[in-house]
Amino acid sequence: MLEAPVILISDLHLQESRPDITRAFVDFTTGLSGACRDFFVLGDLFELWLGDDAESPLAGTVANTLSGLAGRGVNVYLMHGNRDFLLGADFAQRCGAGLIDEPHALRVGDAQWLLLHGDVLCTDDTAYLEFRAMVRNPAWRRQFLSRPLAERRAWAERARQASREATAGKAAEIMDVNQDAVLELIRTSGCRRILHGHTHRPAVHQLPATGTSPEPAIRVVLGDWNSQGWYAGISGEGVRLESFAFPGPA
Repeated sequence: MLEAPVILISDLHLQESRPDITRAFVDFTTGLSGACRDFFVLGDLFELWLGDDAESPLAGTVANTLSGLAGRGVNVYLMHGNRDFLLGADFAQRCGAGLIDEPHALRVGDAQWLLLHGDVLCTDDTAYLEFRAMVRNPAWRRQFLSRPLAERRAWAERARQASREATAGKAAEIMDVNQDAVLELIRTSGCRRILHGHTHRPAVHQLPATGTSPEPAIRVVLGDWNSQGWYAGISGEGVRLESFAFPGPA
């Protein structure tokens, strides 16, 4: 296990049908070393989240695991993804976690990082960004969460089916980040280190120097937890992106 003061993960897509991922998450989190100071989940912790009132054994397991980590003195932070954008303050409190907005500025030593889920950088996928703007609207969220849980679940299933059909007809490049959007974020934020998930394309990208700074920029992409786990560790020495095998059957 990589030892670093800041550990970051994303895109676990936890769901009842994949207990292997849940077990890997529990093992990973409880096994974090004492060197870990801050633990970030940068979106899509869950495959689907219909509201903090939608209780389940899975939600209880996750809350207990994260609250246990917080109880060991680790600062836990949760960010919305495109799957769990309805995750709220009540569940975050159960986890002993802070709910953070994106982009989130993080300083580690002398280095400044900008953290986000990553979907806002996929600017070529205009249809998705229109959907995102709708469901992130506070008025839409309030209205949706006021509906009975069965109605929310039916709506979510229709939305997921529509998303699967739309994704099948899109070129892979459309669903990846747009390089100009990345460079614009660097320019407007003044931050040359970006870390995100969402695209399921783990990599460390070196970007050319832009503007008045001679320092090259870096973009780190977290991987999704499907056939293996992914995490990044940030320390005063820089960043490392690592993967690990899931545990065997229980």
